[in-house]
Amino acid sequence: MLIYEVNLTVDAEISTEYSAWLREHVRELLELDGFEGAAWYTRTETGDAIPDDEAPDGPRHWTLQYYVRDEEALQTYLDEHADRFRQDGVDRFEGRFSADRRILQRARTFSAPTATS
Repeated sequence: MLIYEVNLTVDAEISTEYSAWLREHVRELLELDGFEGAAWYTRTETGDAIPDDEAPDGPRHWTLQYYVRDEEALQTYLDEHADRFRQDGVDRFEGRFSADRRILQRARTFSAPTATS
């Protein structure tokens, strides 16, 4: 399992319209073979406060994490679909948002210790 992560910064003035478009965009990606789920997070840029997506001004900071079955499925997306999906957002909202992407692969998993009686 891989995580394909997209970090977005969206102008506040278009955030409602962008959010509506993004929900449909996520649904379309989840129809692709190998895309098994997604999560949408709000984030802060500093990491020292709880995100407030209802703030009246300032850009929205969102992270989408897509759960992708394997490297082959992700590579197929990148080779055959990514340009089209990305261009749709640019055509609609050019200059009003930014997107950075990264791929995460789990190296290790840690668990909290269990309490003993």
